Amino acid sequence: MDLALAPETLARWQFGITTVYHFLFVPLTISLAALVAGLETAWVRTGKEKYLRATKFWGKLFLINIAMGVVTGIVQEFQFGMNWSDYSRFVGDVFGAPLAFEALIAFFFESTFIGLWIFGWDKLPKKIHCACMWTVAIGTMLSAYFILAANSWMQHPVGWRFNEASGRAELADFWRVISQDTTLVVVFHTLTAAFLTGGAFIVGIAAYHLMRGKHIPVMRTSLRLGLVTLVVAGLLTAVSGDRLAKVMFEQQPMKMAAAEALWDSEAPAPFSLFAYGDVEKGHNTVALEIPTLLSFLANDDFTSEVPGINDVNRAEQKRFGPGDYRPNIPVAYWGFRWMIGFGMTSFAIGVAGLWLTRKKRWLAPALRTGEDQVPRLALTKGRALGSKLTTWYWRIALLTIAFPLIANSWGWIFTEMGRQPWVVYGVLRTADAVSPGVSQGEVLTSMIVFTALYAILAVVEVRLLVKYVKAGPPELTDADRNPPTRIGGDADADRPMAFSY
Repeated sequence: MDLALAPETLARWQFGITTVYHFLFVPLTISLAALVAGLETAWVRTGKEKYLRATKFWGKLFLINIAMGVVTGIVQEFQFGMNWSDYSRFVGDVFGAPLAFEALIAFFFESTFIGLWIFGWDKLPKKIHCACMWTVAIGTMLSAYFILAANSWMQHPVGWRFNEASGRAELADFWRVISQDTTLVVVFHTLTAAFLTGGAFIVGIAAYHLMRGKHIPVMRTSLRLGLVTLVVAGLLTAVSGDRLAKVMFEQQPMKMAAAEALWDSEAPAPFSLFAYGDVEKGHNTVALEIPTLLSFLANDDFTSEVPGINDVNRAEQKRFGPGDYRPNIPVAYWGFRWMIGFGMTSFAIGVAGLWLTRKKRWLAPALRTGEDQVPRLALTKGRALGSKLTTWYWRIALLTIAFPLIANSWGWIFTEMGRQPWVVYGVLRTADAVSPGVSQGEVLTSMIVFTALYAILAVVEVRLLVKYVKAGPPELTDADRNPPTRIGGDADADRPMAFSY
């Protein structure tokens, strides 16, 4: 049988396609929930209409995103039974525990309070209504925490024991599973990357409207919020990424050696800027490096030794038996760099935006006006340099919407591909986790169906987002400006709850 069409390979492709697609929505859901809650809090505290209009606008985009995220996320759990039954049978007692907590606690918060937030605009006092969105935001973060705890256990299995009678892994210490250093660092890094994604999303859409001179008060406020989020989240993502790399150097030396194309152990070890080599022969033909930097990043010591791919492979052969324990080196190497490159580009765009808007010197004089609409040509008047900066920054800011999404996708690909050939590192190989009774044709059929379905959903998602982004922030009604002061509304209390959008 052609290896490229083996059930294991097809199952991995299917899981990779559906997971990367689903993860496009997750970071945006996490960050937008908190940012929308922050905007609504600003309205509750100040009473300014621009914050309420911003809340409704970004809240609508948040709802579109979370709906698509929920739909695509359900498929992930089905795949454990369809394509990975041996994995589920062996580690289900351990892996299923954090997922159960995610469903019972986190998803309950999200689903219940998002309903109250959607339908409660004219029934709930504004402080309680705002608290509902904060609860949703907390729920999204808890959901991420428990799911990442399960994935971190796959990266670094702790708190379990092997039952020889049943031939299965059993949960021994749930607290250790959800509180190990791998989980804590991964959660921190994922949440900061999520806010980098949300900040870029807001900056890009705000730039689209400001470039056209539309909805100035709301989009000016949104732009500032997005820029600050980009910069703060970018800094924290770099800090958390550095900490995560140190944990991975300790727990999965092969993954980090592959990320640097470091074939042989070196002391001190250089950081690779560009490398091209022969995987079969195990060496680089071309290498552009920064001396000693990798040793510092790995161990906070410029002289320490960092293990290389060849040495780690030999060590794992002695520990686990004959075999090739190297991941796909080009994917790990370039995935690591694309993750960092696209993420830090977004951070740089945020820094540039804050500098260009410092001391309320907005990118064009027309942005200082309080009017909701200004002529588009007014945005390009003034000094030639200012006009060029304005034009180019709007274009670049619009593009940055995609940059964190690309970084997140390659981050997950690196995380999962860099662990191969293990599905649970050091415990269960990927080849031993696939469903034995599923044929090549069945997996291929389901992969084609899911890929086609997700392509259709992508068109639906983009069209909905584009439609409501172009529409801009909604005009406020008297009901919006005068929310009820008690639960149920001040008048006509028996009137059914109304969908706010």
